[in-house]
Amino acid sequence: MRRTIFTPDHQLFRESAHAFFEKECAPHTEEWERDGMTSTDVWRRAGSAGLLGWEVPEQFGGSGVKDFRFNAILAEEIVATGTVGVGFAVNNDIIMPYLLDLTTAEQKQRWLPGLVTGESIWAIAISEPGAGSDIRSIATTARRDGDDYIVNGSKTFISNGQIANHILVVAKTDPAAGHRGMSLLVVETGMPGFVRGKKLDKIGIKAADTSELFFDDVRVPAANLLGTEGRGFHNLMRNLPTERLGIAVTAAARAQRAFDITLEYTRTRKVFGQPIADFQASRFSLAEIKAKVDVLWIYLDRCITALIDEELTAEEAAEAKWWTTETEWEVLDRCLQLHGGYGYVNEYEIARLWRDSRVQRLYGGTTEIMKEIVGRSLGG
Repeated sequence: MRRTIFTPDHQLFRESAHAFFEKECAPHTEEWERDGMTSTDVWRRAGSAGLLGWEVPEQFGGSGVKDFRFNAILAEEIVATGTVGVGFAVNNDIIMPYLLDLTTAEQKQRWLPGLVTGESIWAIAISEPGAGSDIRSIATTARRDGDDYIVNGSKTFISNGQIANHILVVAKTDPAAGHRGMSLLVVETGMPGFVRGKKLDKIGIKAADTSELFFDDVRVPAANLLGTEGRGFHNLMRNLPTERLGIAVTAAARAQRAFDITLEYTRTRKVFGQPIADFQASRFSLAEIKAKVDVLWIYLDRCITALIDEELTAEEAAEAKWWTTETEWEVLDRCLQLHGGYGYVNEYEIARLWRDSRVQRLYGGTTEIMKEIVGRSLGG
């Protein structure tokens, strides 16, 4: 499907990103999956290649270009090159809006340059053992003590948890106020009482480290409060649509990648003396998958345009996240089926894509939560 939302500048960025991932990342697939994390060196190389922090103002080393199409291209080329594990989207898609909109002048000077160079790797710590999609139920606290906050609690399912040197922690500074008492604090590596737990052994996305984090009387300077105390929940809700749209982009990209490699496989793999693609049942399946993927891109590009125009609503972002990830899973499952028994062999990329896609329906808010968000907006 021909897409019309990109300019020549976007195409140049796509070519640059594709070349970077093919050279610097894709060859390390087996190594990173075995290690359960990527190297931190690749972040610095990505920074040198201009693939990180382009929204950062020029005075802090960035380009000052705010355009989600660049974010989408990066996610698409990660998938298109078979790259695994790189958590660049945490910095570019999730953390960036917080650091651009909520930081003081002093914080900008401290934190923004590292986003551009890749020296600062970030994680956002929201989910807890007893609070996943239900953000209001978090139990981590941050009690003010002079010029510091004392943070106590635990987090889980934290992307970049093992390699991040800056953790954006959601905590309750006023537990009695419920979600109106939430605040955002930046915990940095080396602060006493901050401990990384085990690296979680996941079904898929094995090259991306996902961790437990623990905070035991961690003394965080008040200078690391991000935004206004008590406005943490509000700021989270404001930025979640961008995060969910980023997940939707990856969903469409994985569906496209699965279709592409499956089409090639069915054209070359022979059964009963003829290519799998020549059987009517296979042709019909491939035709249906192609149509679904084409519709994915059309709908997604409309959402990207709406986000750029500051018109994308929380409900629309929830719809996009829900529909694209459910369609992604359907496409991946059907593509694996077309590979036959080889689809279940880890040597084949379709097996990894299938494993990696399952979590898309969970993180960033489960499909059921997305339906709840959309449903509540309908009234009645």
